[in-house]
Amino acid sequence: MRFSLPSGFVKRSLASHSWLGLMTGALMYLICLSGTLAVFGQELQQWEQPRGDTFTEFDPQALETTYNELTASGVEVTHHMFVMLPTEKRPRLTISSENQTWLVHPDGTLGAEVAHEWTDMLVNLHLYLHLPRNIGMIFVSAFGAILCGLIVSGFFAHPRILKDAFNLRLGGSRQLEQTDIHNRLSVWGAPFHLVIAVTGAFFGFFGLVMGPLSQTYFDGDRTQAMAALYGAEPALAQDMEPVGLSAALTRMDEIAPQAEPFYLTIEDAGTPQQYMIIGATHPGRLIYAEQYRFDAAGNYLGPAGFADGEAGQQVIFSVYQAHFGQFGGMLSKVFYGIFGLALSVVSVTGINIWLAKRGKKDVINRLWSGFVWGAPVALALSAIAALVLPLSPAGCFWAVMAAAAGLSLFMNQDRTVRILMLASAAALAGVALCHAILFGAYAAQDAALAVNLSAVLLAAGFLAAGLTRKSA
Repeated sequence: MRFSLPSGFVKRSLASHSWLGLMTGALMYLICLSGTLAVFGQELQQWEQPRGDTFTEFDPQALETTYNELTASGVEVTHHMFVMLPTEKRPRLTISSENQTWLVHPDGTLGAEVAHEWTDMLVNLHLYLHLPRNIGMIFVSAFGAILCGLIVSGFFAHPRILKDAFNLRLGGSRQLEQTDIHNRLSVWGAPFHLVIAVTGAFFGFFGLVMGPLSQTYFDGDRTQAMAALYGAEPALAQDMEPVGLSAALTRMDEIAPQAEPFYLTIEDAGTPQQYMIIGATHPGRLIYAEQYRFDAAGNYLGPAGFADGEAGQQVIFSVYQAHFGQFGGMLSKVFYGIFGLALSVVSVTGINIWLAKRGKKDVINRLWSGFVWGAPVALALSAIAALVLPLSPAGCFWAVMAAAAGLSLFMNQDRTVRILMLASAAALAGVALCHAILFGAYAAQDAALAVNLSAVLLAAGFLAAGLTRKSA
């Protein structure tokens, strides 16, 4: 298939595609690589704290007792309090404030405080690039918008892109090889990449457009605009009694027997206006959750209406699922992992094509190799730091990235790549080894086993690639 486009338009599309790629390639790579791993965030959290109980059945009355005892014990009760209910996808029960999270045992008693600093660092890298959250969210979302532009301009810049969809020439010209890898992965993953780009852009820009929307449709009243989307908060005046979690959870069987509750939020916690929201998935629906509202005693107030609301409302509440692949169990996560990794490779090969076209090797080539191949080492060593050392995973990550860049300045590009590949192999093997030493038999159970085996397999892959690498 060949598009019939004017040659001038094709050239301008290629130029815009190249400049967009050059401006964003490095950070796009970090966003995509960290996002690929963040798809498995629930499994990584369990891996970081494998001693926590895993179960799906629990006693609502025991949970209610534990929650009320905790909030009466003197801990900080924040505006929102959260209870994550155990499900097949996430078989753990936790109670959280906005600042702390505690595991809960199957009998309802309170367990250890939750600690998954490395997973939090990874998600923070993907969502905010470790910038302040308000700035980082908008900044990263801008990359989603730019990715949309890259996808569209890429198709216009390559009229033969669909015809050449299976033309992969490896082992010859460096520029031709990188171009084919870049174009083939771009074509094969285009639908997925476009979904990721659009949903990624949405996260940061939604808050920015709420102002104009409220001005247009609600005479500038932002509260009314938010109420139209999320539902108005119930106006309650109640005596300060223990929160009736058990009554609310028990009623869900008759209110929505087809739904699966997976979280409970106490809004305006610790005030006479407090009320509960139970979030539940609906079979066959992409929305993140329908919300069912209850007063503090557990009396049903009604649903938010996301499951059967306006089409636009349902689309908005499907963005999270579509972006992180949380809608189809492990199969969808693996699918997202594969195509997320492909998008990481596309980001790298785009810069590689430009470097090959330059026809020379200098400090830019070396720094780029240090950046690309330093990222796996940095992620693995930051995981070890989170497991065994009192070090910040984020600080460790950026320190290793800086060290990889520094290393690249003192040796040629091929040697840099080879050393960093072998370092990645050692670091990934070290992740699995440290985890096994720290947690013993727990390291071979459930999600922990899957993560450790993945680390070992990746280590073997990096080792083989490093030992067999030839000078390019």
